[in-house]
Amino acid sequence: MVVMMAEGATRSDIGGARESVGPVNSLAIRRVTVIGTGVIGTSVALSLRRAGIQVALSDTDRASLAQAERMGAGAALTDATPRADVVVIATPPSTVVKVLREAQARGLGRVYTDVASTKGRIFADAELAGCDFTTYVPGHPMAGRELSGPAAARAELFAGRSWALCPHPGTSQEAVRLVAGLVAVCGGAPKVLAPEAHDRVVAAVSHAPHVVSAALAARFAGADATMLSLVGPGLRDTTRIASGSPALWCDILEQNAESVAAVLEDVVRDLSAAASALRSSGGAGSAVLADLLGRGNLGRERIAGAWSQDHSGRPAPARRRDAA
Repeated sequence: MVVMMAEGATRSDIGGARESVGPVNSLAIRRVTVIGTGVIGTSVALSLRRAGIQVALSDTDRASLAQAERMGAGAALTDATPRADVVVIATPPSTVVKVLREAQARGLGRVYTDVASTKGRIFADAELAGCDFTTYVPGHPMAGRELSGPAAARAELFAGRSWALCPHPGTSQEAVRLVAGLVAVCGGAPKVLAPEAHDRVVAAVSHAPHVVSAALAARFAGADATMLSLVGPGLRDTTRIASGSPALWCDILEQNAESVAAVLEDVVRDLSAAASALRSSGGAGSAVLADLLGRGNLGRERIAGAWSQDHSGRPAPARRRDAA
């Protein structure tokens, strides 16, 4: 039996235009090495194992590695482990280039990718470090959890989710197709775009929202029992992602600092205007608030509509090769 393949990857720009980049190649994937057994790396490994692909795991944190092994995500990487078809680097953004360079020097795989949520700085640092871009396809699955560690991993985490790929102009098309094939095996939808475009988009849809959520949640760090007793689902929903690891998120935000700062400045302007409006008297203040709330309604409708459209009709996660 064979792994199911998506019909093709897509190329995207900020305006949403898409261009086919050809059929993905998941049939060529037999062995994968995952470096980093946090929630994303372990989820990738579990997805691949469910499809019958052999997975080797590596992590400097022995406890995390052992837990991922116990979960069935794969076996620890050794000197005797065969060369992988794809090496997935699932370490914090600031460490990706170092890990990539070492993995390429060791010849761990035919093709390399990563899952870091920033791309521009990694792209530039990898060029300076002399990494081989012909076999490296920077990537980022638009999926995650507010929890961390292998225990939070889920094989279905990427089902129906967009997965950005940001290849260098010198990256081979076969490398792009192979990594797009890995994405398809995990149930994701590969989309190709430039590193700078990626970082501007994720600043708006992921990084700045995390900071805003944390700022709101921080108001309750010293809350008394009476206030906490009245917490409802609205506050729980808007602060859910604030549970993320501060160390990891500092790394992510620093890697994408300019783009995130620009989004936060826009949000601050809206909030400052709303605060001033609330302290003013007369119709001018009400108009400012109505404008913000109205734009909020429109934005929410567009978010919900895009989510519904983008997550309908996606292929199911790949079946095991030995499935009937």
